[in-house]
Amino acid sequence: MIRLILIATILILYLIIGIPVLLIEWVIGKFNPRTRDISSLRMVQAAFKLMLWITGSDITYIGHENVPKDQAVLYVGNHCSYFDILLTYSMCPDLTGYVAKAEMLKVPLLRDWMKRLYCLFLDRSNVKEGLKTILTGIEYIKKGISICIFPEGTRSKDGNMIPFKEGSMKIASKTGCPIIPIAITNSAQIWEAHLPYIRPAHVIVEYGAPIYPKELSKEDQKFLGSYAQHKIQEMLDQHKQED
Repeated sequence: MIRLILIATILILYLIIGIPVLLIEWVIGKFNPRTRDISSLRMVQAAFKLMLWITGSDITYIGHENVPKDQAVLYVGNHCSYFDILLTYSMCPDLTGYVAKAEMLKVPLLRDWMKRLYCLFLDRSNVKEGLKTILTGIEYIKKGISICIFPEGTRSKDGNMIPFKEGSMKIASKTGCPIIPIAITNSAQIWEAHLPYIRPAHVIVEYGAPIYPKELSKEDQKFLGSYAQHKIQEMLDQHKQED
């Protein structure tokens, strides 16, 4: 329970202290938007790394060299835990916005930081608004801002992936940006598997080889979500064999 209290305290303090920081970042952005963006990215990454350290978990990262450093990408991963966001965001080499549920807009301060970090808020109950969100993601990619999405649409309760939603892959199919499949194993063992306690776990986060949509067959291009999910499942299966 101590670990949970410490992480919750860090989150609350960060959001409170972040009020003047957001104002300072806003001023910096008037003169140098790039400096503001990178500053915000690194501060949040530092906080996430501290929270992960507090969990006491042994985190193994594999294949991070597969992430291109000179262009925006679409990260696509399986989703079992809230900690998946901390695990992956702390490793982003450059600006990256996450696709989150529209309900997050109701959380004061957190939503402000998320907006500052180019996060997108997806309302799955409104097709028109959902399309606008995807279009915004496409514009971000064109501006050099990567996007990360968990295409299952929700966290998997039993560790087995839910079929990916194909609509989310339009960000890649319309821009031609590389898709980076991410396979995350055991992240739910940090917290969700034994709520409310946070316990150390061995977590594996593997970045697969980039998938270039235009290099795939027409059939695979049509079902990019299924193709990416298959690649992720292959990595997850390999993790089980090595465990």
